[in-house]
Amino acid sequence: MSIVKAVAIFSSFTFISRILGFIRDILSASILGAGIVADCFFVALKLPNFFRRLFAEGAFSASFVPVFTATLTQGGKEEALDFAETAFSSLIVVLLTLVALMELLAPGVIYILAGGFSDDEAKFQLAVVLTRITFPFLLFISLVSLLGGILNALGKFSETAATPIILNLFMISALIFFSDRFETPAHSLALAVSIAGFIQLVWLYLACRRIGYKVRIVMPRMSPKVKEMLIIMMPAALGAGVIQINLVLDMIIASHLPDGSISFLFYADRLNQLPIGVFGVALGAVLLPLLARNIAEGDEKQVSYNQNRAIELGLFLTIPAAVAFMIVPYQLIHVLFERGAFTAADSWQTAYALTAYAAGLPAYVLAKIFSPGYFARKDTRTPVKFALVALVVNITLNLILMQYFAHVGLAMATAISAWVNVAMLSGGLIRRGHFSFDGKVLVRITKYLMASAVMGVVIWVTSSQIADMLDGPLKIKITGILILVIVGVGSYLMMTFITRAIKPSELRSLFGKKNR
Repeated sequence: MSIVKAVAIFSSFTFISRILGFIRDILSASILGAGIVADCFFVALKLPNFFRRLFAEGAFSASFVPVFTATLTQGGKEEALDFAETAFSSLIVVLLTLVALMELLAPGVIYILAGGFSDDEAKFQLAVVLTRITFPFLLFISLVSLLGGILNALGKFSETAATPIILNLFMISALIFFSDRFETPAHSLALAVSIAGFIQLVWLYLACRRIGYKVRIVMPRMSPKVKEMLIIMMPAALGAGVIQINLVLDMIIASHLPDGSISFLFYADRLNQLPIGVFGVALGAVLLPLLARNIAEGDEKQVSYNQNRAIELGLFLTIPAAVAFMIVPYQLIHVLFERGAFTAADSWQTAYALTAYAAGLPAYVLAKIFSPGYFARKDTRTPVKFALVALVVNITLNLILMQYFAHVGLAMATAISAWVNVAMLSGGLIRRGHFSFDGKVLVRITKYLMASAVMGVVIWVTSSQIADMLDGPLKIKITGILILVIVGVGSYLMMTFITRAIKPSELRSLFGKKNR
């Protein structure tokens, strides 16, 4: 299967999930607004998601997938399954301990991560309760990450990519049918998160069984493979999670800013995460097992080739998205979220944050492309050094920029630190001789920038011409946004064809069977 086709399969399911996610966020904005209840829920949701992305999707995937792929390639299915079962069972023990500690220590954790809430006892207690409800999600979704790693290593991407759809369906149902059945709508959302995590686990467990990988719970033991995985995993907790750490630092500092700041950042990040989730996550998920297989087979030339093609694909999609978010951020937020408890002032504050986040959008995706170059070689120590530098940059800029730009300064700091991280990741691979930019990718990036600049002018002019539509009834607003999307995509594709950044014939490579 070609890398383009694999990414397309993963992205198509992720796109469905993201659309459902937007429906969820629109309902959340309408019902929760951007006040105290929303801030508390987003903190409670961010905590298990942070640990999931840092340890489950970050460190654990970075360590499990290369070891599993190498074991499968060199030792066969039986040996790989034995390793997976041991890792699965060991992970259960660790996660149960972590969840139990979090349930016990939730007040202290909230005090540390959202200390600004302690000035309002009701707000603080609500955040604690919601955190205790949502945190079991970490147990389920971490096991989901392991099962997803097995499927991805075997080239079965659709089941894993479809998993987030379950979470969004449960949260949408909670908002529509149960928002008035609990003390606050946030309580129903928090409960839906944990239930959805369990259903996701069942979904992927059955998917693994269907392809002959029945993962059993066995007695945990420190086998050589598990030991190798843990050695790789420990430093990866920082190396793979630098962006997530930056976002949590934003939350800590934002809790000391006026009410609504966390919500502004959350809604802006949700929109910014659309291209990251659809394309960046797909590229990272596809690349890691692919590069691990190339390295296990000793094919270094193919490693560099695959990463260059991933860069082309990732920037082809994210550069224009970043430009659009910076040109018409208010129009997007206004149409998507401004209703009910979410006011026009909230739209403007969220739009400012989106503009800042968008400046780092290509960097977020590039990080997911360069990181597998280290993880596939079982090197997670080097990204730790880069992560620490990026964290220092982020903290320093947070403290400086928040003085002048409030919550927007936090988004700006996150974007800048993301670019610092990418510069170090790419530079490290180049210095080691593990990667080099080929002429083709550099030429195409230049053409993508030119095409995106033209697209930016087109959507700016179009938005001014349809301003009345964007301020009309909901159906008219949606029509206006669709016009912007169609005009933007159309003008960008036209310019890429004119500049020959991409040829129409290359789009047919989606159905190719080879990587080259």
